[in-house]
Amino acid sequence: MISVNNLSVQFTGTDLFSNVTFNVGDHDRIGLVGMNGAGKSTLLKILCGWQEPESGSIVVANGQTVGYLPQEMVPDAVGTVIEEAMTAFSQLDELEQEQERLTQEIAERTDYESEEYTRLLNRHSEVTEHLAMLGGGRRREAAEKVLLGLGFRHEDFDRPVAVFSGGWQMRVELAKLLLRHPDFLLLDEPTNHLDIVSIQWLENYLQGYTGAVVLVSHDRTFLDNITKRTIEITAGRIYDYKCPYSEYVVQMQERRASQQAQLTNQQRQVAQIEAFIERFRYKATKAKQVQSRVKMLERMERIVVDEVSTESIHFQFPPAPHSGKIVVEVQHLGKAYGDHQVFDGVDMLLTSGRKVAFVGRNGEGKSTMAKIIVGEINDYTGSFRLGQGVVLGYYAQNQAAMLNLDKTVYETIDDIAQGDIRPKIRNILGSFLFDKDDIDKKVKVLSGGEKARLALAKLLLTPSNLLILDEPTNHLDMNSKDILKNALLQYDGTLIVVSHDRDFLSGLTDELYEFREGGVHEFKGDIMDFLEKQQEDVARQASQTASAGSSSQEKLAGKLAYEESKERERERRKLQNVVKQKEAEIEALETQIAAKDAVLADGTPQDASFYDEYQTLKKQLELKMSEWEEAVIRAEGDC
Repeated sequence: MISVNNLSVQFTGTDLFSNVTFNVGDHDRIGLVGMNGAGKSTLLKILCGWQEPESGSIVVANGQTVGYLPQEMVPDAVGTVIEEAMTAFSQLDELEQEQERLTQEIAERTDYESEEYTRLLNRHSEVTEHLAMLGGGRRREAAEKVLLGLGFRHEDFDRPVAVFSGGWQMRVELAKLLLRHPDFLLLDEPTNHLDIVSIQWLENYLQGYTGAVVLVSHDRTFLDNITKRTIEITAGRIYDYKCPYSEYVVQMQERRASQQAQLTNQQRQVAQIEAFIERFRYKATKAKQVQSRVKMLERMERIVVDEVSTESIHFQFPPAPHSGKIVVEVQHLGKAYGDHQVFDGVDMLLTSGRKVAFVGRNGEGKSTMAKIIVGEINDYTGSFRLGQGVVLGYYAQNQAAMLNLDKTVYETIDDIAQGDIRPKIRNILGSFLFDKDDIDKKVKVLSGGEKARLALAKLLLTPSNLLILDEPTNHLDMNSKDILKNALLQYDGTLIVVSHDRDFLSGLTDELYEFREGGVHEFKGDIMDFLEKQQEDVARQASQTASAGSSSQEKLAGKLAYEESKERERERRKLQNVVKQKEAEIEALETQIAAKDAVLADGTPQDASFYDEYQTLKKQLELKMSEWEEAVIRAEGDC
């Protein structure tokens, strides 16, 4: 167990934590959540001993180990991938020596009833179990299994770690940490450098992990699939929920509503007491009652409502210019880097208004295909063409790194703003959380999240009818990801999105292309349909092997039941997507109406067209609300 007692930490004169106390059990699955800057990463560093608190203590049970994967680090590996992974077993020698020493000491002792003898037996059992977990004589086999799960191929094992990108080097660090199998595994944004396949593998691995797991993540699905406990950090305090993230959100909202109700009642009570004191302050006959109420106010513990972040990016894409029916046409396309053939023989036809996802392991060619479509890569085989009237909008995976670091935030947008947009630059930047103090900052001093938001703001200023987004959710928090998703749901052009975030993709795209083993395979349906089919394929193969002797009638009945269940699930998901679409449309209309309400409140006279548009928006909102209610009823009836 890790015991945290009265932990206090200050940052720039403000309490990051104030007398925080909680325990991490030996088999806990905990998600740390809170606003950016709340102290999640700091808490992980304190738990693993990288940082000392101002006061309080962290106590780790004797003999237990703690492993930590930071969000960013600079790996210093000098060997090959497999050599670096095998360094995780360096502690095996120490454990084997300890096991030998304990075995000899136990054999020599005769005080079988003593506490010391019991302690030796327990420690011998722990060491033996830990050796078994670390693989013992199967060290190479264990290392290869983890590396393959994290996306490496057999041919990568003997390549130097230094030739890989920073993301792949972080995978090596994660592999080493998993192979060490610490009693407490602390992970800060572990999915940042992983693709969907590797994320699913890591989920399965962590679900079967015998130690405790504490993680920070902006991946809602990842949190829900792993954690069973959520610790929220807010205003220097923590709230401990015995549930996964999605359930926590509901309970947190209920808690804050209750706090607000209690605060309202207390404020009413305080007002009544103060009114009594003021009324009878100078009446001698009421002096005792007045003093009693004064003391009551002094003793009263004031209720504080936890701060709720209202900061989140807010925008919608401009209307898409008209294009021809065919937007992207690819025939027998191939691309190689030297001797490495990324993909070959690819056929793809995208028509106007389609929303598609590119998925697959890293290195299979998703970003390469995006770069071919936008014209950054021209040395390919086969043919590719854009349709008539196509106007591209592109957010590259390294878009933030492509910004001019020496320009200010304002200059970055001013360079591309044209016409009527220029007077609105400050408002646009404000909707992306850049206030008046931020707009004169140099890009080079911005955080990763700020650079990502600035790159998105640039994308907004140029209307397009083909939008290509390569990992757009990197560095965005959950609220910002939800708002970006809602904006994309309303976007009326053609969308190609490369992402490993399952929750972000769910309900956003209606078909996908899987990049796998040098080919590209089309799949009709969204990401959840695709992942479900993958699992079903694996299960079906296992079932066919296990039930080879089953009768054909039983197989037919099972297949019919399976197909019926799958169709019900697909229909349910479609209805839920309709509900999300209507909610996004309602939010957009409410934003436009609120803007006009603000103009009316200002008292400035408006022409007739303003009021006509105002009434039209209200009628549209009423219609959308009716459609939303109907969609909700259908979805709930289907469930």
